[in-house]
Amino acid sequence: AELGKKYCVYCLAEVSPLRFRCTECQDIELCPECFSAGAEIGHHRRYHGYQLVDGGRFTLWGPEAEGGWTSREEQLLLDAIEQFGFGNWEDMAAHVGASRTPQEVMEHYVSMYIHGNLGKACIPDTIPNRVTDHTCPSGGPLSPSLTTPLPPLDISVAEQQQLGYMPLRDDYEIEYDQDAETLISGLSVNYDDDDVEIELKRAHVDMYVRKLKERQRRKNIARDYNLVPAFLGKDKKEKEKALKRKITKEEKELRLKLRPLYQFMSCKEFDDLFENMHKEKMLRAKIRELQRYRRNGITKMEESAEYEAARHKREKRKENKNLAGSKRGKEDGKDGEFAAIENLPGFELLSDREKVLCSSLNLSPARYVTVKTIIIKDHLQKRQGIPSKSRLPSYLDKVLKKRILNFLTESGWISRDAS
Repeated sequence: AELGKKYCVYCLAEVSPLRFRCTECQDIELCPECFSAGAEIGHHRRYHGYQLVDGGRFTLWGPEAEGGWTSREEQLLLDAIEQFGFGNWEDMAAHVGASRTPQEVMEHYVSMYIHGNLGKACIPDTIPNRVTDHTCPSGGPLSPSLTTPLPPLDISVAEQQQLGYMPLRDDYEIEYDQDAETLISGLSVNYDDDDVEIELKRAHVDMYVRKLKERQRRKNIARDYNLVPAFLGKDKKEKEKALKRKITKEEKELRLKLRPLYQFMSCKEFDDLFENMHKEKMLRAKIRELQRYRRNGITKMEESAEYEAARHKREKRKENKNLAGSKRGKEDGKDGEFAAIENLPGFELLSDREKVLCSSLNLSPARYVTVKTIIIKDHLQKRQGIPSKSRLPSYLDKVLKKRILNFLTESGWISRDAS
């Protein structure tokens, strides 16, 4: 037994459990303390290659550690935890050896590798529970939003039945492209499939995945733009917008024309677009106003107030002057009398008496010319013995018809027998 022991060539300490053997010098074996201190003896140098000689009887945690686990058992324990996983203590104990029970294996691993100095150095205090892509936080390849489900819609039970909406599943009874599952419902992987068949089945799966993404994209757009409450007639979001700024008719029409942009822009981006367009319109109006001030020689904002007051007075005097002119025209009896119809089409085709008639009947010149043409044509057909049906417009009532017939009779367009 004494002859089988090994000793360090530098300090002569026993190195039977663990020693470092030089691969370049013959019979040079050092203890761990001399090796770590870089001891050199004879032709041996500290930078020579070395080989660890393990007898399997030394302990990693020192002689004071409980259980007396040898290095060989520690190595088997680490192999077992990697092979069987944390918690399978029975399989790990069988792998380490019959001398260790599952309880001993669990206590040793927890105390030394988790709560010991090694565990404190390797396991951080705060373990991140998810991966966040900071480069593209919304919709990126590693974004949490891809796996986070949308919240269910806040609608009543009757509205859920009306839409066919299932809140716990956050989907509808009739989805977009309802028959999309037929692409893969009959697929099966067989061992005798050739390469062409496998690629064809993969293509079917890819098409199905694209259809699922399109479904989710449409749901996101409907949720983002609040389309379901708008469909149900309780769109609170639009009411809140109306309180902030009154939307003009032109902007409403432009919003309807730009609806296809919903699929490319979020609701906030779309609203920001119109807010910026409104700001641009206001800024352009302000710039035109400042340019008008500059053309009139105004260089200070204090002078603009006086200019606006003077301009308002001039416009007021102009309006009073036009009003006085229109009153004089009415007194003359012509311009004021025909003011309601003089700008309508067909006015220049009427005689003075016809203008008076249309003005008194509140009838547009174009309609009067149409009725006059029909009545005279019917009168001529009757005189020739040709039967004809009355084709007068629906807007011509009995009073208007009688007045026009009397006027045409007095003017000589038709005879009294016909009227």
